[in-house]
Amino acid sequence: MHHDPLVPLTLPDAWPYPSRPVQRPLACREGRDLPGLGSGWRICAPAGDVDLGPAEALPGAFGRGGILRAGPAVLRPYRRGGLLRFVNQRTYRTSIRFAAEYAIHRSLWEAGFPTVEPLGYAWRPHRWGVEGVFISRFAAGEPWPRRWDLSARVLPDLDRALRALCTWGLWAPDLNATNILLPPDGGLLLMDWDRARFAPSPELRSRYDERLLRSLRKLGAPPEAFPA
Repeated sequence: MHHDPLVPLTLPDAWPYPSRPVQRPLACREGRDLPGLGSGWRICAPAGDVDLGPAEALPGAFGRGGILRAGPAVLRPYRRGGLLRFVNQRTYRTSIRFAAEYAIHRSLWEAGFPTVEPLGYAWRPHRWGVEGVFISRFAAGEPWPRRWDLSARVLPDLDRALRALCTWGLWAPDLNATNILLPPDGGLLLMDWDRARFAPSPELRSRYDERLLRSLRKLGAPPEAFPA
């Protein structure tokens, strides 16, 4: 499908970003190789293919480990968090979670939201279920926690992005400071839309603020990184 049917395609009137061109239809190909991750993957991407190069660890990346750069692409394997990771780190029952993240991410990208370009996702059988990888285009920059000195520049752009998400009614539970990338030419890019869902609510902004504040405190952010 071009879009997940749960993704609202009509943008709100107050949407502050100009739209990007619509990506090509999604297609899937079996038995593909992913650099650094082996063979047997089913890759689902626009036109069914992704341009990949040799794999190397992505320096400076936060997360649960295993994030790779493969030429112009970034490969992020799905890894469970919390206590469940000690029992089951990377097996999921179906590929629905991977497809749902791609659908949300793609809609944000086409809507002009400041995020990295989604290139697709991949999955293959693993144990009693499947394992997955999200594929996005590499974007130069550094995570916000490595550049607290740029916080004065970050906060206005972050406020604008959060207002847009709340206007559209999108809740992204994994939004934290480590998922905010600062490109060298300014602005910011928000990443990681795993488990994001459309759930309009007047409390969305307060939930985002609470989530972000927990992240900043956990990371030991300086006072200038905290919203007023």
